[in-house]
Amino acid sequence: MSGVPAMHPGQLALPPAVVRRLVAAQFPAWRDLPVRPVRSDGTVNALFRIGDELVARFPLRPGPPARLREELRREAEAARELLGRTAVATPAPVALGEPGPGCPVPWAVQSWLPGTVADGCGSPALARDLARFVADVRALPTRGRTFRGTGRGGDLRAHDAWVEQCCARSEDLLDVPRCRAAWAALRTLPREQPDLLTHGDLVPGNVLVDPAGSGRLVGVLDVGGLGAADPALDLVAAWHLFGQQAREEFHARLGCGELERARGRAWAFAQAIGLVRYYLESNPAMSALGRRTLERVLAAPGP
Repeated sequence: MSGVPAMHPGQLALPPAVVRRLVAAQFPAWRDLPVRPVRSDGTVNALFRIGDELVARFPLRPGPPARLREELRREAEAARELLGRTAVATPAPVALGEPGPGCPVPWAVQSWLPGTVADGCGSPALARDLARFVADVRALPTRGRTFRGTGRGGDLRAHDAWVEQCCARSEDLLDVPRCRAAWAALRTLPREQPDLLTHGDLVPGNVLVDPAGSGRLVGVLDVGGLGAADPALDLVAAWHLFGQQAREEFHARLGCGELERARGRAWAFAQAIGLVRYYLESNPAMSALGRRTLERVLAAPGP
């Protein structure tokens, strides 16, 4: 959007005309389909509809094409593994595009899922639906996979430096002493469960609800992070998406014990505290999500 600062250093900006030329040159069968940008609060990809059934995804952060191509290939593999194995729809991988004039990065095409992005104040019915999705993902075989060692989903204490960095940069925005005290209690929560498959990023922007207004779950996006991790990682949804009543429903449907609930709260804290400052001007909706989630986490009883 004009006048809005980029979210990331060196962020890629693609005019729709460039995308149209890329589609026409690399996928001639789609050359007559309309291409239009999708307004989104997402932080990883720029999105463009291709006709009614497809969406092109372009990485916002440029990088070596070989590395980005491998990341896109892994995303497609994860989407393929999940496809048709959950009670609600997930995107199907369709094609991989290459860099071209005006576009220095490889890109991906997926099936378009209709729906409305969740607003972060979901109902108990949505909580039940999303718990079913998490249970479906957990039921998939890990095939010997374990946590890959980067990002969220392993040892909470590995995020100490990140949390402290966020606290130091947010003293004008957050009650930092309270945040530090909360993390000091959350970071030492023990782990009882083995790694299971997780979605890895159940924020409102990745949760689609019925556009007719029922509020029920109709799809889940950004499944490229599918992988083995602490199963409590997907419990971030309880804090990003739900108030207390719906959150209790979500936890109850998954049969979560107190320790698992608390670890989900810890993962939500570690994710949310990084959103408030980083996206304050460039993506206010994402910054507000972080603040709201932190408020929920800090207001809850327990460690």
